[in-house]
Amino acid sequence: MQVKWLDWAKQIQAISQAGLAYSKDVYDLERFEQLRNLSIEIMHAYTDVEETKIRELFANETGYQTPKVDVRGAVFDGDRILLVREKLDGAWALPGGWADVGLSAKENVVKEVKEEAGLDVRPGKLLAVLDKKFHDHPPSPHHVYKMFILCEAVGGRAEAGMETSEVGYFAEDALPPLSLERNTEAQIKALFAMKRDPDADVAFD
Repeated sequence: MQVKWLDWAKQIQAISQAGLAYSKDVYDLERFEQLRNLSIEIMHAYTDVEETKIRELFANETGYQTPKVDVRGAVFDGDRILLVREKLDGAWALPGGWADVGLSAKENVVKEVKEEAGLDVRPGKLLAVLDKKFHDHPPSPHHVYKMFILCEAVGGRAEAGMETSEVGYFAEDALPPLSLERNTEAQIKALFAMKRDPDADVAFD
């Protein structure tokens, strides 16, 4: 469930960022800058993260604010799915990450699977586009859309990368501890179900 103070802080930040991008009046710009500072103060008060760090990560963009996009590759080997162990938290996730500017969704998932799992993949069907706030992820300072793409391994060798420490395939009833920031058990089980039913509709929030 979305934390209310976090939701309010994100909305205030989005409003202030749009105002700073499009307003011309010097007094309006001053008010929108005050709103941005207020959103930073809220985040600081509830998280104890330094204000400078919050400004760098949460309130450093310009222009109209839009959701961030997280792309994840669903690579199957029979009845098992590919997962990587993240160095950041020691838990397991589908290979993937933030979408890079200049790359399509397909290009991003190919790059991420190669970098994190060592495999060359061919993207196939888009399985799901989920809004992170509707799922059992920890609270996040960003509004995130998560794209899950079915991929076929066509080459390479399964091996860890710069951000991962292990690579493995896991059965649906034998999943390891998951990195909930990146994916949930319900999401991965839904991917198994869609793999078994090629005619399943794309899931989206």
